[in-house]
Order: sequence, then structure tokens, then C-alpha cells
Amino acid sequence: MTRLIINRLLQLPLLLAVIFAVTFTLAWLVPGNPLGSEDRNVPAEIREAMLRQYNLHDPWRFAGQYLKDVFWRGDFGPSLSDRDRRVSQIIAAGLPVSATLGIAALVVALGLGVVTGCLGALRPGSWLESAGTAVAVIGISLPTFVTAMVLLVVFAGLLQWVRPAGLESPGQLVLPAIALGLTPAAYIARLVRLGLAETMTSDFIRTAQAKGLSHHQVLFRHALKVALLPVVSFLGPAAAATLTGSFVIEKVFEIPGLGRDFVNAVRNKDQFLILGLVLTYSTILIVFNLIVDVAYAWFDPRIELELEVS
Repeated sequence: MTRLIINRLLQLPLLLAVIFAVTFTLAWLVPGNPLGSEDRNVPAEIREAMLRQYNLHDPWRFAGQYLKDVFWRGDFGPSLSDRDRRVSQIIAAGLPVSATLGIAALVVALGLGVVTGCLGALRPGSWLESAGTAVAVIGISLPTFVTAMVLLVVFAGLLQWVRPAGLESPGQLVLPAIALGLTPAAYIARLVRLGLAETMTSDFIRTAQAKGLSHHQVLFRHALKVALLPVVSFLGPAAAATLTGSFVIEKVFEIPGLGRDFVNAVRNKDQFLILGLVLTYSTILIVFNLIVDVAYAWFDPRIELELEVS
């Protein structure tokens, strides 16, 4: 296990270097002027001075200085679209909000998906399995913004149980978390149901049944742990989906996370903010994938060696 963690941590700088190179190239090639256009009445002399100050006239000098500031000073630089704040301040203000939404969506996805999958496995062919299949189909078929709009119309518009926008209370996190977590919940439910159906035919399950254990005991004590292995491996892509998909949900529900800042950064060609956000999210996702690998090896120690080799 220790070797697995060390190998993954050693790969972190290389992965971030590749991500930085691709993101930097795309951000530099995006059309636009990061310091404003002529119609904003910004004097040409000031724009030229700022271009030289931030090395925006030379991509190689910009990249070298940026990497030096990030790795030696921990500074992502100034924001070109929000002159009053630095990139680190923007991330510090918006990341906790986006992370809270992402974690809440993952909790919803795991809870709803595992429960729905287990109910379908407990009563195969019953209305419970049919209901679980229907939820999975709806979750997979509907885009997150459609689900978000439906939830807003029903619970904020018709029933008026929650406020339609903002994040002033924990209750306002429920609808965004459901809208963001419904799609991964559908995949998790299908993985759990199929995993349990396959596991219940295994030899060790028949041995447990021969010992006189009830169906529920066999399911939850023995079969569920094995059936959750595909779910554990799915958590990596699910985390990526909830973190990146939160941009849309934040816009629909007017949540003050990093989604708004990322959209503004791309629209204004704010290279400092684009790179800072991408590197931050990439680091989070890589670390989360490491946690998933460790959890996967804990669930099934037989695959630890395979993970270390890969």
C-alpha cells in the first residue's frame, strides 16, 4: 500500500506538467485581449505597459515566470479580469462553496445509488426493481441543467419550499446536490444491482447460505462488499463529473462558487485565473483518484499489486 501511494505521488508533478502545457497552450491561443479592448477607452500605452509587466507579449517568459511563482512562492498571480483580487484569493473564496456542493452531490449519488441498487437486488422482478430501473434511466437520460430546472419549477416555484437562488442556508444545498448527483446515482445503482446479481451466484455466497444465514445477512455481510468494487472505481470519474458539472448547476442556482469565475476567466482570456483554476481542480482530482485506488486495494487486496505495477 505504501508503494502504491509513493508511486502515485511521484506521478503527480508529471501529470500536472502535462496539464499545464495543454491548458497554457489553449489559453494562449484563445482569441481576445486579456487587458481589455479598444472600445473600453483604455489607453494603448497602459495596455502595452501591462503586457510587458505580466510578460503577456512573450509566452515563454510568461510560462517560466508563472511556474517559478507557483512552485517557489505558491502564488497564482493576479487576476486580469478582477483587478481587485489575486487568483489565490478568488480560489480561496469560491473553492469551499464548489467543494461543498460536489461533496453533497457525491453523498446523494452514493446514498441513492446504493440503496436503489440493493432494493432492486433484494426483490428481483418486483416493483422495487422497476422503480430503480426507472430512476436509473431518468438519471442517465436527462442532462443536469434539465433536472435542475425541473427541481426549481416544482420545489421553488410551485411548492415554494426553498428559495430559487443563492446558498444562504443548508436547505438551499439540497436541490443543487440532487440535480448534480442524480446522474452518477443512476450509474451507481446499475453497478450495484448488476454486481449483486453476479456476486449472489458465487461459491462463497452458496457456502454462506448453506450455513443458515438469511438472505439479508448474506447480502449485506458478504455480497455487498464485493459488489461495491465497481462503484469504488467509478468514484474517480464521478468526482470529476460533480466538480466540473457544478459549473452549470452553480449558474442555474446562482451559487457563488468557482464556476462563475471560470466562465469569466475564459471569456476575458484571463490566463492567470484559467491556469490557477485548472491546476487546482487537477490536483484535487488526482489526489481523489489516489484515494480511490487505495480504497479499491483495501476492498480487494488481490489487486494491490496490479495497481502498484500500473
